[in-house]
Amino acid sequence: MLEQYDLHNLMVLDIETVPQYSSHDQVPEHFQKLWDRKTQSQRKEETAENFYERAGIWAEFGKIICISVGIFTNGKRTGLRVKSFASHDEKELLESFSAMLASQPSNLILCAHNGKEFDFPYICRRMLINGMRMPVQLEIAGKKPWEINHLDTMELWKFGDYKNYTSLSLLTAIFNIPTPKDDIDGSQVGNVYWNENDLPRICTYCQKDVVATAQLLRRYRGEELITDDCITIVS
Repeated sequence: MLEQYDLHNLMVLDIETVPQYSSHDQVPEHFQKLWDRKTQSQRKEETAENFYERAGIWAEFGKIICISVGIFTNGKRTGLRVKSFASHDEKELLESFSAMLASQPSNLILCAHNGKEFDFPYICRRMLINGMRMPVQLEIAGKKPWEINHLDTMELWKFGDYKNYTSLSLLTAIFNIPTPKDDIDGSQVGNVYWNENDLPRICTYCQKDVVATAQLLRRYRGEELITDDCITIVS
């Protein structure tokens, strides 16, 4: 499976997002009303104020604070090189990420877990909101499906069926991919960011998801996992 892809022309990525404001009462009044309407069906009995901690899921009400990427490297054994773009200033982060993509081949393949549903469109929406042009690797308008170089490890696992969301944690478990026990999960990122101001901790969490996704790709291809000594985190 996936033998037709050259891993050295592929970039694995993951993003971490948070609500744009630390709490609901900090949100401008007209956006509070729009938030209330947007989430009415999802909230059920929960108030818009309490539900705001999940605002990072929506690109209209959240922002990106970290993008981690991984590229496969050549050598006696395949390696992985991981780098993060992180900032409190989202536009600065996105500009650095975009500049990096500009230095890569236009046919570079981007891969993420649930990337087609979340990571890729979220990045594109936030770039537009910040008044930026999208890198060619993210531009899908006017392209035929087979011209879009995006891979999604969750979509690949579906094999054409309509299963619900399958987490990266579950797939790493069933494929026996070792992962360190994280001290946070995705639902805690907003709290760690706004209340603990610990962006480096979030970057570490994001980088681990990139490594896990890259290892999952190796398993899909029937290949050996990348050993820890061949994984490099670029500061």
